[in-house]
Amino acid sequence: MGRAYQNRKESMAKTSNQNARVYSKYSREIYITAKSGGSDPAGNLVLRSLIDRAKKDQVPSHVIQKAIDKAQGGGGEDFSTARYEGFGPNNTMVIVDCLTDNHNRTFGDVRVCFNKSKNKLGGQGSVMHMFDHCAIFVFDGDDEEAILEALMMADIDVTDIESEDGKITVFAPHTEYGKAKTALMDLLGDIEFDVDEIQFVPQETTPISGEDVATLEKLLEMLEDLEDVQAVYHSAEF
Repeated sequence: MGRAYQNRKESMAKTSNQNARVYSKYSREIYITAKSGGSDPAGNLVLRSLIDRAKKDQVPSHVIQKAIDKAQGGGGEDFSTARYEGFGPNNTMVIVDCLTDNHNRTFGDVRVCFNKSKNKLGGQGSVMHMFDHCAIFVFDGDDEEAILEALMMADIDVTDIESEDGKITVFAPHTEYGKAKTALMDLLGDIEFDVDEIQFVPQETTPISGEDVATLEKLLEMLEDLEDVQAVYHSAEF
């Protein structure tokens, strides 16, 4: 599983220099997270994690605060989630998560990306069953047995745990994100997470090479350029 979050991280890095687009994506996600789960980061762990990630990606404080203020005021854009599934080269599987105020526009834009890159947009549920929806935490450490024991004592259903190069990676069901993070913070104190996210992780990866790599990269680049797209997950292993 460990490569999944790295693939996602590398994919997002391709657009990290496009500041306005990065700010817009974080602003939307912060807005909807604060609106649905509360605008106080102390009581909304998902929002707190999102704000921390935004700061690491150098999103200005005023952009973050503006999104929270919109959520508190109840006005502003009426965004909702949209998720699309499809197939890349060599039957690799792709999930596209969006926040949109116009579902017809977003669906059309995503479909164009698949068509122009010679890939195939699938129906709802066509690939979702081949991904696990996971909370992922990566942090400094090497005693994975102690971490696993603490999480099990907190009655958390740990999906997987890895230890490599002084880093521990914990995978848990996305529904237990809050419990898992609280347990880790109780055990380790003021911990700084390298990764603290909820993602879709493929149950199996599909190796691709040669022209297939270029085909998938074209699709990913086109999707990342869409303002409504928040995240793209895939099962390809380069």
